[in-house]
Amino acid sequence: MAQTTPVHPVDEVPPVRQLAAFGLQHVLAMYAGAVAVPLIVGGAMKLSPADLAYLITADLLVCGIATLIQCIGFWRFGVRLPIMQGCTFAAVSPMVLIGTTGGGLPAIYGSVIVAGLAIMLLAPVFGKLLRFFPPLVTGTVILIIGISLLPVAGNWVAGGVGSADFGAPKNIALALFVLVVVLGVQRFAPAFLSRIAVLIGIGGGLAAAVPFGFTDFDGVGDADWVGISTPFHFGAPTFEFSAIVSMLVVALVTMTETTGDLIAVGEMTDRRIEPRSLSDGLRADGLSTVLGGVFNTFPYTAYAQNVGLVGMTRVRSRWVVATAGGILVLLGLLPKLGAVVAAVPAPVLGGAGLVMFGTVAASGLRTLTQVDFKGNNNLTVVAVSVAMGVLPVGVPTIYEKFPDWFQTVMNSGISAGCLTAIVLNLLFNHLPAKAGSAAPEPDGLAGGGTEEGVEKSREEVV
Repeated sequence: MAQTTPVHPVDEVPPVRQLAAFGLQHVLAMYAGAVAVPLIVGGAMKLSPADLAYLITADLLVCGIATLIQCIGFWRFGVRLPIMQGCTFAAVSPMVLIGTTGGGLPAIYGSVIVAGLAIMLLAPVFGKLLRFFPPLVTGTVILIIGISLLPVAGNWVAGGVGSADFGAPKNIALALFVLVVVLGVQRFAPAFLSRIAVLIGIGGGLAAAVPFGFTDFDGVGDADWVGISTPFHFGAPTFEFSAIVSMLVVALVTMTETTGDLIAVGEMTDRRIEPRSLSDGLRADGLSTVLGGVFNTFPYTAYAQNVGLVGMTRVRSRWVVATAGGILVLLGLLPKLGAVVAAVPAPVLGGAGLVMFGTVAASGLRTLTQVDFKGNNNLTVVAVSVAMGVLPVGVPTIYEKFPDWFQTVMNSGISAGCLTAIVLNLLFNHLPAKAGSAAPEPDGLAGGGTEEGVEKSREEVV
């Protein structure tokens, strides 16, 4: 009898009803973050409500297209893993500065297009840097990603930044109710229901929120049925040197963050990232960013929110996230549907976010269990990297006296922690050892994965 080649879980196609449920779960997990960037940038530029609505629908449309490119892929574009794409927060401050100092949206979009082209050109270079990401570095970066996201969940739990009742006990109670529902479903429900525990928790939280006045659906009636984003709606892009330079710095930051996210999903799905697949994923980021500049939105990156959802639900199919991308396209074309999703109150998302973002941090700890911490300086590498990654999260204004380019890099806890982990790993595990201690590692940086000098103590290497 002919034997069929087993399909990797990443490439499995679940039944349609499961695709829809799992996909909607991913959309709900990232929706608030996706619309936050256009709201912040548009609000700072004092755009009209109609223009703000246009930015949001354009963003959702390109989010969906970017996710489809990343998950399904074509030629050398797309990592073909369950990766959700969304606007990067690293670009918010530079874009607000560009937009409010005379350049306006055309200058933002010009710099975004150039940044996207630069990402596509630099993708192969970053692919070759994968050898600098042994388990010591990847585990640390994944841990930092999870820790960096937890304050986002905390703000949602309290009611959302800027809300009039921020921190009200009723908000925290609603978030805890959602958390209890998610945990209860995951623990006691049948296998399929446990995999959509977040969706059930959000649905239950929304059902509880409506009668208690947490939200209403008035915005649904005001929203249009159809909205189509046309290229260069706000005018032809302009290319200003200072704007382009600042956006190129953002591009380097987002490439670093995306690298960490792709490696994290590769660990969770048992499909390790290789140099070629990393280049393909970054190249898709660049293409999506160019599309963002053309279709009136912003730079795109992998969303760490959904990395936690993959780890929590153990649903590894990229077709699930591709379905989520299709849902986002619909939300971008049908603003009324987007208004329905937008009615989910922040505390409901916060209750689910606590589980998802904590899962990312726990996945980092699991990766670090592969590392030997005896007789070497690996503990120092992790300690200092986590500290540098958490610093801008705990003290957001710590670097406000520094130049703009420095703030763009270091205000992202993920990029700050990632760069620190890479440098310290090189310092302690790849430079010649000091006299009287241990010899340098025999294999250096070769191998592109687990490195002998990181996995074993120095005495064992000698």
